[in-house]
Amino acid sequence: MAAAVEGVRHRTVEANGVRLHVAEAGPEGGGAAPAVLLLHGFPDLWYGWRHQMAALAARGYRAVAPDLRGYGDSDTPPDASAYTTFHAVGDLVALIADLGQPQVFVVGHDWGAIVAWQLCLLRPDLVRALVNLSVVYQPRRPERSPLQTIKAACGENHYMCRFQEPGVAEAEFARYDIKYVFNKTFGMRKPAALILPKDQSFFDSLDSDGTCPPWLSEEDISYYAEKFAKTGFTGGLNYYRCMDLNWELAAPWTSAPIKVTTKFIVGDLDITYNTPGVQDYIHKGGFKASVPNLEDVVVMEGVSHFINQEKPNEVSDHICEFFSKF
Repeated sequence: MAAAVEGVRHRTVEANGVRLHVAEAGPEGGGAAPAVLLLHGFPDLWYGWRHQMAALAARGYRAVAPDLRGYGDSDTPPDASAYTTFHAVGDLVALIADLGQPQVFVVGHDWGAIVAWQLCLLRPDLVRALVNLSVVYQPRRPERSPLQTIKAACGENHYMCRFQEPGVAEAEFARYDIKYVFNKTFGMRKPAALILPKDQSFFDSLDSDGTCPPWLSEEDISYYAEKFAKTGFTGGLNYYRCMDLNWELAAPWTSAPIKVTTKFIVGDLDITYNTPGVQDYIHKGGFKASVPNLEDVVVMEGVSHFINQEKPNEVSDHICEFFSKF
């Protein structure tokens, strides 16, 4: 079974009132080996980092990839409001304490990148350096909430709006074979914001054909299918349902910059990179103003959203090269 990735060990950590499943590779214990925290997004798991874990372990790092709350073998709190980025950062602070190191390197993708930005905002003392994939940092603006901003830029039919109503997206996902769900999602390559016409499901709106992408195996898809068949998708979807709650709670950090030294990597086909306004924000000074210690932006050509799995060696090299400076 795909879960038995060579060189990866598994344990459970009690963290902030939830049990987190944690996958690790590289040196064991809280010794001299620097730890790298790898944070996945939606719909993903620790497993999405398997290539980077091997690369980091081979270079002497302790690679640590949790299933975030609501995912995989970690606990799934029943209350939708328990999935704010503040809750997730609380989990990570407890996990970092468990690792026994004063600081860690952090890598995030998708929602994992959002959580990583929040960790750097709230507890920069714990983060040695950051590599984030796909999702830029946007400081809190008081004039309108994230959902209002999305509706203004992309309209009411943006997929994040569809995800808000409890049970609606879950019912759409349940109508399809779960392996097809992952083949369709991982295979999307259309470089545009994901808009869902009212008469179409999430999967009708994706441009992929539902076959396994060439950079994944049937075994990989089976692992995702097995884990999400047990948990469902509600835990992951609840992160979207807390977007405006995050904004309300983050009022004390309005306009605050991220000061952690950072590298950012995105594919030029990524839906996030092709959301209206994002490319100008990245390339015309806005992103650098919000992350003043942003040292490098890498745009990978011909690469879509799940960049760490589609181009595992290149992404691993970028991560290791950046962290080697420290």
